[in-house]
Amino acid sequence: MQLAKIGAAALCALGLAACGSGPSYNDGGYYGSSGSATYAEYGRVVGIEAVGGNGDGRTSGAGAVVGGVIGGVLGHQIGSGRGNTAATIGGAVAGAAVGNEVEKRREASGTAYRVDVRLDNGALRSSTMDYIGDLRVGDRVRIDDGRVSRY
Repeated sequence: MQLAKIGAAALCALGLAACGSGPSYNDGGYYGSSGSATYAEYGRVVGIEAVGGNGDGRTSGAGAVVGGVIGGVLGHQIGSGRGNTAATIGGAVAGAAVGNEVEKRREASGTAYRVDVRLDNGALRSSTMDYIGDLRVGDRVRIDDGRVSRY
């Protein structure tokens, strides 16, 4: 009986080993988080431009609306009766003011950057990034999934 259990365990182990995959060889690309093959490209930064902010400090009002809703919800948690109503209104007004200011500062700051890279093969690639760190024109870079990093 004991020999039968050992034999069954050995067969299971062999069966599992047969299910394993062999070595994987790809064609120079790497597989990102999406599972699809992507390729790194190399080149030099030829231009960096701030995009996205218009610099005039105008807002769309979305920040005020979102801030007002959040402030109203938070204010509603305070007190009861007339005090609750006053807190709700006060929270909505304060939230709208804060939300509008946040949107104004974000819009004026130029939060995105277009980075132009001349690839080693002569082609030009442009990527839009929220943060470029200390990346400068002339830097040797690598492009992976649209992200530009020093190489």
